[in-house]
Amino acid sequence: MNDLGPDESPRWQFVEREYRTLMAAYGYREVRLPLVEKTELFKRSIGEVTDIVEKEMYTFEDRNGDSLSLRPEGTAGCVRAALQHGWIHNQVQRLWYGGPMFRHERPQKGRYRQFHQLGVEVFGLAGPDIDAELILMTARLWKQLGIAHKVRLEINSLGSAEARQAYRETLVAYLREHEAALDEDSRRRLETNPLRVLDSKNPAMQEIIAAAPSLLDALDAESQHSFTALRTWLDAAGVSYTVNPRLVRGLDYYSRTVFEWVTDELGAQGTVCAGGRYDALVEQLGGRPVPAIGFALGIERLVELLDVDSLPLARYRPHAYLVVAGEAAQTHGLLLAEQLRDALPQLRLLTHCGGGSFKSQMKKADRSGAQVALILGEEEMQNNAIGIKYLREDRPQETVSQQQLNEVLLPVCASA
Repeated sequence: MNDLGPDESPRWQFVEREYRTLMAAYGYREVRLPLVEKTELFKRSIGEVTDIVEKEMYTFEDRNGDSLSLRPEGTAGCVRAALQHGWIHNQVQRLWYGGPMFRHERPQKGRYRQFHQLGVEVFGLAGPDIDAELILMTARLWKQLGIAHKVRLEINSLGSAEARQAYRETLVAYLREHEAALDEDSRRRLETNPLRVLDSKNPAMQEIIAAAPSLLDALDAESQHSFTALRTWLDAAGVSYTVNPRLVRGLDYYSRTVFEWVTDELGAQGTVCAGGRYDALVEQLGGRPVPAIGFALGIERLVELLDVDSLPLARYRPHAYLVVAGEAAQTHGLLLAEQLRDALPQLRLLTHCGGGSFKSQMKKADRSGAQVALILGEEEMQNNAIGIKYLREDRPQETVSQQQLNEVLLPVCASA
């Protein structure tokens, strides 16, 4: 787990602001969910034989003896909330959320035990058109963040539960022939969830995995039709992708469409966004059958991919820094600052506090990144004026009346 300092937080704010803007543009609405849920929720949704449930969840007993867990992902809690509050009975819902998740896994580049995700869940839409919308939405986000050239899309279909069961038998028979070459995790998964073997990152097993039967060859007709329609829409929209028949996703609840956006710039674990359809999960958690699809993206990983030099981070810096010289000026300066904030709500104004020489205050004004320094001393007080020093432009210092200050600061507010 790690801290996020004030020099880093503007990058996060940039990602979160762009995401919020995108969600509003597509008509998605925000939900805010608890960090803690009953452990049973994750066992039922994610699957008891997954690495998350077996090895990674932070689980504890509360004072009532109930087993609780910090949420390792967002979908299960969102489905629980939707069922509990009746959000999805005979309704279509397009929802989004964000916040910290927790997994006790080996930390890697851009991955922590407390990590942060932004996610989407859509309920009540069964067709591949909504699958395409989610992928197009993420593709648009990469453009807005300036990282489209750093990520690539992989898609697959897991088919219906019946098709997967038939494929499972074929896959197990194949893997049994190569059981001696499987690692310990894969041999264990052979008994519980053999599709997970295809998701192994063990280099020694890649040749065996590559030669395994393809799930795409075992798809039912409806899943084939849906996957073909999805590809047609992506082709029409000009979204490049690779069909990866080994893409199975790490959670038990997925079916049909699954997708990942991956990068080569963050080491071996290069997934920055992943999602897919989970039509059986609502019923699995006690509701009526409801088609559903969603995705989640990791903020830490997106921030790692940002081109910091090209980010519009000026909006997180002050427009002006108020330098005050003398005790009387300090008192008047605080009042003047409040008057400016009333008159110019868009103004980002940092008022110097704590005393110090004029020279040291000017250094702090420059380091703040402000466009201008507003200078208020005894002489300015006597003349009801204020000095303006332009810190980012080659312009002479000037003095204006305090009544003119609003007019002078308007273009400064508009510049960044």
